[in-house]
Amino acid sequence: MSRDHASAGAASDKTLTAQVRVDRGAFTLDAAVTARPGEVLGVIGPNGAGKTTLLRALAGLTPLSGGRIELDGRRLDQVPVEKRRVGVVFQDYLLFPHLSAMENVAYGLRVQGHRKAAAREVAREWLDRVGLAEHAGKRPGQLSGGQAQRVALARALATEPDLLLLDEPLAALDAGTRLRLRTDLRTHLTSYGGPSLVITHDPVEAMILADRLVVLEGGRVVQEGTAGEVTRRPATDYVARLVGLNLYRGDASDGRVTLDGGGTFLVGDRTLAGPVHVAVRPSEIAVYMVEPTAGSPRNTWRGRIVGVEALGDRIRVAVDGAPPALVDLTADAVADLDLRAGGDAWLTAKASALTAYPA
Repeated sequence: MSRDHASAGAASDKTLTAQVRVDRGAFTLDAAVTARPGEVLGVIGPNGAGKTTLLRALAGLTPLSGGRIELDGRRLDQVPVEKRRVGVVFQDYLLFPHLSAMENVAYGLRVQGHRKAAAREVAREWLDRVGLAEHAGKRPGQLSGGQAQRVALARALATEPDLLLLDEPLAALDAGTRLRLRTDLRTHLTSYGGPSLVITHDPVEAMILADRLVVLEGGRVVQEGTAGEVTRRPATDYVARLVGLNLYRGDASDGRVTLDGGGTFLVGDRTLAGPVHVAVRPSEIAVYMVEPTAGSPRNTWRGRIVGVEALGDRIRVAVDGAPPALVDLTADAVADLDLRAGGDAWLTAKASALTAYPA
């Protein structure tokens, strides 16, 4: 197989369109996903949301209870697993320990019927692409975690899959190696050319690797869009926590939002009406020990401090009020204000710092 042949196969117009339903006891996954050729779709969600179940269903490793999976108009769910042309990179890579890196990459090609010499030629080419040509003769036990991850990716891509699935591809690596490999993995995924789907629990990883995000909660898609769309306008508390925002729900009318949990906010957009979300960054909320009376128009409310913890170079203060809020302050500010759990405080947020949008 030549590079030109591989590129031509990847460039064909293959779009994944899937409505996946899987019933597993008390849990049901019912999710629709679409990925265009060359698009990297990131799937995020809390533990138990159904992320891996979705991947296994697309790969044919878990049978559907309902729905359909189409790739370029072909019913993939009606095709046997071994004939689906789906490449999978598992979280623990599942390399054969008794085979060399080259033999691991060549394995899928041999299963497809390629002669041994031809399979090894393709495997050697792919190991070169992922920067491991000099490690072709090493077995998995002689490779670092990052090298094993790249061998697993090469093995998946060498068979020219129509669809590429990756389940937590960097989770088995230490933090430093993950950081170094994210950009490399993104490069490999974008050069692949077909639709790919990446399962991850790491929001930063998802934003770096994916062109578009799908958020799963309780087996359902609760939000999807670009990283910017999801982070600017979270639809659920999970997404808000993931991106570090305070999220509130309420009803808007003439620039005022009456919050479901108590309290009101003045917002900049007076045209909003009906159910809305209001998001505000913890760094956009100011803390005072007495009620502030001067300054620009802003939202002011009282609360009780219920937690103070260090988060890197900042201090996060949890305040229970109407509404409750997480506030990020510098260590100096916390010391100057003498903030302690159990004490009262006043919070303020400018209307311009609040992002309100239809729920």
